[in-house]
Amino acid sequence: MIERDLKQVLKQASTHYPVVTLTGPRQSGKTTLCRAVFPKKAYVSLEALDMREYATRDPRGFLAEYAQGAVLDEIQNAQGLLSYLQGSVDDDPTPGRFVLTGSQHLALTAAVAQSLAGRTAVLTLLPLGLGELRRFPKHPKELWETVWAGGYPRIHDQHVPADRWLADYVTTYIQRDVRQVLNVGDLQAFTTFLRMCAGHTGQVLNLTALGGDCGVSHNTAKSWLSVLEASYILFRLPPWHRNTQKRFTKAPKLHFFDTGLACNLLGIRKPLDLVHHPLRGALFESWVVAEAYKHRVNQGLEPDLSFFRDHKGLEVDLVIESSSAVILAEMKSGATVADDFFAPLRRVHELVSSKVPGAEVECRVVFGGEHGQRRTDTKVIAWSDLDSLGW
Repeated sequence: MIERDLKQVLKQASTHYPVVTLTGPRQSGKTTLCRAVFPKKAYVSLEALDMREYATRDPRGFLAEYAQGAVLDEIQNAQGLLSYLQGSVDDDPTPGRFVLTGSQHLALTAAVAQSLAGRTAVLTLLPLGLGELRRFPKHPKELWETVWAGGYPRIHDQHVPADRWLADYVTTYIQRDVRQVLNVGDLQAFTTFLRMCAGHTGQVLNLTALGGDCGVSHNTAKSWLSVLEASYILFRLPPWHRNTQKRFTKAPKLHFFDTGLACNLLGIRKPLDLVHHPLRGALFESWVVAEAYKHRVNQGLEPDLSFFRDHKGLEVDLVIESSSAVILAEMKSGATVADDFFAPLRRVHELVSSKVPGAEVECRVVFGGEHGQRRTDTKVIAWSDLDSLGW
């Protein structure tokens, strides 16, 4: 097992709270990380039917058996246990007693917020970032191999062919998680919807059009998209705005957390197919945005990411705003730096500077080449240097 970037944040959180909750997609490495960080704690998987029944039907007896604490895996399978866990940690608030993991974000965080507010830290473990990926002895070396293979740990740890593992992941996800969360009568329609979402990664979201392409209503498409978000398959990147002027778009962009999964859904069967693929630029953009997202949550921070677009089509792919600074980033999949990379950034830099007086505005271009540059007003960053970049 490699060391995950979230490790120190997870350990630190366990010294402050009696409960730590770790969420993330299935197979992102939550169980492995928790068992490595807390090797002396009892481990209980609530995926197992007998343990799930025990925790659900006799929660007091279950918690009494693990009075010294435990790692409770896939806690969303026994959410009723959380109310009893509240009483247990109120009686004994020793930091780090219980570590909970779960892979359904919305249902889990709602239950945690209701039962364990103020008693738990909530952290997120996503698929491997570039820096983590490079800790494996045999890791992808080229850009398109990296984008195509994605960051699910088992692919790189067990040397499983990425296309085979990801195809199995999609099948398992549809057969298990969707049926648990939604009453999907037509799994074929949902599969089509999932593939259509992959085709819209890196693009402004139009739910009506997306649902129409799959033959489902706007409300159904909205519900299905929420389930995909809840399972950490994709996320919506909100538009940046400092006011309610109509000239700024209100629709979010759609991004996949793992571009390997998106490539698999799009039928891209080998890395070289990406070189001339029409969605190459969109997949590269999603990969970089997801890297920024991972970098922030691995530090225990809120993502706080957005993008800029106005009604005239002026766009910057990523905006990260803090109390004193704003980062503007453009993604370009080409390996050669071109002058037209910089024009949108300069125009948005001027606009953002007027909206956020006193803030330091930094412009970045992340491109598919191997060697970065330092222009007068913009940092040009090679894709291979992304893991050393602070977001």
